[in-house]
Amino acid sequence: MTAIAPFAAANVDAAAADQALHLEIHFKVMGLLQAKPDMSQRQMAKALGLSLGKTNFCVQALLAKGWLKLQNFSGNANKQAYAYLLTPEGIANKAQLTTRFLQRKQQEYVLLKAEIEALQREASSALQSHQSQP
Repeated sequence: MTAIAPFAAANVDAAAADQALHLEIHFKVMGLLQAKPDMSQRQMAKALGLSLGKTNFCVQALLAKGWLKLQNFSGNANKQAYAYLLTPEGIANKAQLTTRFLQRKQQEYVLLKAEIEALQREASSALQSHQSQP
């Protein structure tokens, strides 16, 4: 194994984590828009704790993928009022993202539960050791 291999593995892990984060943001944006299609990007950004630029980037990516479409309310007095609607492809992809997100959260839960149990054992052992000292 060369010295580059660990670095390459770290880059792969970082890239996978970055990809997972993008998918999670897409999932959350799609969920918000499914519930409230007339939500502005500024409102989305605030609800998700993201910058307006990052939110715009995500919305543009979802539009480019064909998962969202933008609809103008032509009958609305405010001619700049738009709604973001999930396309049939977007709905199908959101269902897939929901499954992947749930699986990832379940894995995180299992790992976190094991970590908590280990910390509880360690704390209990340390407490017993401290109490048994004169």
